[in-house]
Amino acid sequence: PLLTFAGRAVLQHGWRVRAVSWNAPNLEPKAAIDWVGNQLQEAVGEFDGRVLVVAKSLGTCSARPAARHGYDAIWLTPLLHIPDVVDAMTRSSNRQLLVGGTQDPAWNVETARLTDGDVVEVEGADHAMFTHDAVRTAELHVEVTRAIAQWLSFVP
Repeated sequence: PLLTFAGRAVLQHGWRVRAVSWNAPNLEPKAAIDWVGNQLQEAVGEFDGRVLVVAKSLGTCSARPAARHGYDAIWLTPLLHIPDVVDAMTRSSNRQLLVGGTQDPAWNVETARLTDGDVVEVEGADHAMFTHDAVRTAELHVEVTRAIAQWLSFVP
């Protein structure tokens, strides 16, 4: 649901959405970064308009090409345990929103703050942005969607 709600917020703020999904091979981090970067380039293709990347988990391995091409980004449950991902996000001068949960082993709020992006930490959320409680899970999806919508309202 996280990407669905993010997509709805992006649409609501006037962007066109191109949803991309894949069956990713099981790769080591360096190969995954290259593979995901290629997926981003294929998705964008020859489009010459403004691009906003919204990626979750493995998709956040596209941080380096996103930064290189000047794409703003919303990184949902970013893989902050992979140094190359952190390095790319830290070096990016583009607008970024990073969203992660305190129960996600891939999340580290101190590392997220090094990126100079906007950071939203969700108490109790795991990597899927879920908790053991169904109602709280629904509430935190509302919190994240609200944070995305607010961040988008300030995108020039």
